[in-house]
Amino acid sequence: MHKIPRVGVGVLIVNENKEVLLGERIDSHERDSWGLVGGHLEYGESLEDCAIREVFEETGLKVSDPRFLGLTNTIFDQEVKHYVSIFM
Repeated sequence: MHKIPRVGVGVLIVNENKEVLLGERIDSHERDSWGLVGGHLEYGESLEDCAIREVFEETGLKVSDPRFLGLTNTIFDQEVKHYVSIFM
């Protein structure tokens, strides 16, 4: 089996009270944990467009001007998954 890293985009949303929006993960990857809003980068999509799309798809919120915060390069040996996660 050929293994290819996936690119995920997570979006840190903070309100005026400095509260962070988290969602409960319901898929098999890190199931039963909490995480940022986000998903997979689609072919040809900019990081900014991915962040805007994923936030709207998952929450119905419209965000604008997302900015790059950082990234991680993580290998999940037990799950045989490799993710480059970009945070906006």
